[in-house]
Amino acid sequence: MLLTRFRSSSLISVLLVIASSASCTHGTMHATLTQEEGSELTVSAAADLTAAFGEIGKAFERERLTRVVFNFGSTGQLAQQIEQGAPVDLFAAANISFVDDLEKKGLIVPDTKALYAQGRIVLWTRIDSTLQPIERVEDLARSEVKRVAIANPDHAPYGKAAREALEHAGVWDAVAPKLVYGENISQTLQFAESGNVDAAIVALSLSVQSDGKWTLIPSELYSPLNQALAVIKGSRNDTAAREFAAFINGPLGRPIMRKYGFILPGEEVAP
Repeated sequence: MLLTRFRSSSLISVLLVIASSASCTHGTMHATLTQEEGSELTVSAAADLTAAFGEIGKAFERERLTRVVFNFGSTGQLAQQIEQGAPVDLFAAANISFVDDLEKKGLIVPDTKALYAQGRIVLWTRIDSTLQPIERVEDLARSEVKRVAIANPDHAPYGKAAREALEHAGVWDAVAPKLVYGENISQTLQFAESGNVDAAIVALSLSVQSDGKWTLIPSELYSPLNQALAVIKGSRNDTAAREFAAFINGPLGRPIMRKYGFILPGEEVAP
């Protein structure tokens, strides 16, 4: 997703003039804010956030002079990139365990770790599917369902949740030979949208505005997808990263997250 850079050299000049005319203390503060607002913020985010964060990023840019650049992918692969030294300012994971692991390795700023949402999974099929409706996880075991997509459970939290749902529904052995693995949850949905598979287990956040049919999978069939974020230690944009993290759960960010089906901190889990 292309994000527009909102920069204005004339506005920056005005800010600098205001800063220089203020007291020494205030002048330093304004100069610092101007420098950070004109920076570029790099956010590595789980693929289930593609649509929601795309909107939130645009809203944030309208409020700040900071360009937000997203790197979407599977949480496990993004965490590995951070461990290898990728230049990331903020990490938004699809499961808090990955943030906890980075914290143990001293790679995040501890006081910035926070839950920002809980995700949910759905059964997804195309609108033009000729199959009988797939409304329960057990339906994936039917003989006419030939191929089913899930994200790779080895490094994608939504794939792990899908595997748990299949296991708890008692159909893992029947469905496992049919499985096609996406590298992340976004690619998994693409497999289903293209018709390369008959059905998929994907994130609700990617389904709500898709052109498919979807049914929520009962939350008792999988471990909670508690999603957390943190600022990466050594970030050159620490303040902007903290501001973006707060923006996600602020008055402008929360309605967007809610629109995509996320359960937010302080809200009850829907059945």
